Amino acid sequence: MRRLFPLALIGFLIACSSQTTDVPVDPQVATDPSEFPSFSLAWSEYPSWSVFGVASEIGLVNGDKGKVGPIEERWGVDMVLREADYDTCINLYGNGEVDAAALTNMDSLIPAASRPTVAILPTSTSFGADALIVEGGIKSVDDLKGVPVYGLAKSVSEYVFARNLVLQGRNPADFTFTNMDPGAAATALQQKQQIRAIMVWNPFVLETLRRRADVHVLFDSTTIPGEVIDMVVMARASLQYPGGENFARAVIDTYYAFNLVMADPAHHDEMLVALGSKFSNLGLTDMEVVVKQTQFYATSDRGLGVYEGTGLPEIMGRVTQFCVEREIVPSSPTIGYGHQWSTPEAAASPYVFDPSYMLDVQMSGVYTKDSILVLMPDK
Repeated sequence: MRRLFPLALIGFLIACSSQTTDVPVDPQVATDPSEFPSFSLAWSEYPSWSVFGVASEIGLVNGDKGKVGPIEERWGVDMVLREADYDTCINLYGNGEVDAAALTNMDSLIPAASRPTVAILPTSTSFGADALIVEGGIKSVDDLKGVPVYGLAKSVSEYVFARNLVLQGRNPADFTFTNMDPGAAATALQQKQQIRAIMVWNPFVLETLRRRADVHVLFDSTTIPGEVIDMVVMARASLQYPGGENFARAVIDTYYAFNLVMADPAHHDEMLVALGSKFSNLGLTDMEVVVKQTQFYATSDRGLGVYEGTGLPEIMGRVTQFCVEREIVPSSPTIGYGHQWSTPEAAASPYVFDPSYMLDVQMSGVYTKDSILVLMPDK
């Protein structure tokens, strides 16, 4: 059942989205909402990606084709939201069935091998959301020798596992990572089905620790902050269509607007519950933990800090090396950093981390906490 929100809150959100500086719209884009160019975004249930589903429910955007919300009106585009499981999102994007998708930095390398891609927005990073959970008798990494670790192979789980071993001076080849569906692996450990170690992500981490008091986290993604990046990527060809760049800006605007609403104490809990309803039906208490372990890049300053930071090329170097070694991608892709059109390296790269759309939104009169508080219903 769709969650129902108070009319006052919906009105407040619509008002917030209109209280910004006028933004020049691409002259090729229609000004009549019925003629807005349509672009699609595939997303799956994960804390920072569920933002788009909730944003549609509360009226910031309208994810149905042919209908628009205030942020879409602001940018002159029709945002079509397609919710699907994660693997389907990868395939939809790779097959060209959607213009953009919510993917991790690692998994986006797969479709980018055949579809030139621009990473337009980092949404969050794993900071404890991916964890190695072991039985009590396993006290150290050395105790893992000869113990199969179950989790999804060639995924973020295996990446976090291997990176932690390297950080502790161990060779991942000396350990056994066994492919298994993470849900099945978590259930097996919870029910003591001859599995002693699993490498999984939330909500499986939370569920397993809650159901077995005799297991613990041996290590997790807090040791590699900023390396697992949840993002929105968009096809370069779609960006070149009339209205394509405004669609990228609308996606970013939607994300930051929602996060400002959630940052307000009067709406924080309700927004967390709304996200939890789309993320394994987790309640407020669990979601408070989830958003600590999946840290949102909730503002343009934080997002720009990722894409303009000096550490990103090194991080992506590690990620691509892992993907090549595990035969996830056939060869190391060329990755560019900077504006995809004006930066020579980026223009020549099939995969680009482009901060310019975040900058555009920031410069256009992005929402501020003060302006939202002024518009709050109880003010």
